Amino acid sequence: MRPTITMRMKTSDEALAQAASDGDSEAFGLLVRRHYDRLFRLSWRLTGHKADAEDLTHDILAALPAKLRGFRSDAKFTTWLYRVTLNAATDCARKAQRRVKARDGWGQDYTRRAAEAAETAQAQDWLTNAMRALPAELRETVALTLGEDLTQAQAAEVMGLSEGTIAWRMSEVKRHLREMATEEAR
Repeated sequence: MRPTITMRMKTSDEALAQAASDGDSEAFGLLVRRHYDRLFRLSWRLTGHKADAEDLTHDILAALPAKLRGFRSDAKFTTWLYRVTLNAATDCARKAQRRVKARDGWGQDYTRRAAEAAETAQAQDWLTNAMRALPAELRETVALTLGEDLTQAQAAEVMGLSEGTIAWRMSEVKRHLREMATEEAR
């Protein structure tokens, strides 16, 4: 006899992930309902654009049934899902860069990126622009610690780094933001 929906709502993410990896579509659906907003929010922070975040989120969800077979229940499901999201965002960014370079060439790509950066600076607020100017690893760290409200220890677990590395990255973020504000004030 299958558990009722009410019983399933109380089931841990890890147990649902295991059931979903065994082909239980109801468990998969419940996982998606529980985590869609979190997944979309992180995707938006990583891509900076709603449409890109929607595409990334849908790509992740389409690949998730196969990826669940690799889920090890020794980690929290949310930690694993954050890692899947970070990897997918990195892969998308790499693919986009390759397409642009192949289509436009190096010089035209540089000109296009400069024009887009100027357009973006007018369309978005200062903090979003500052976040986009950060190196990818700092942006990922900020997205998890500030955007997703994870502790540095939790972010370290998601990223497979030491807590000290996360603390250093956050100090680098502060340094970058101070430098950007100083330059902008000139």
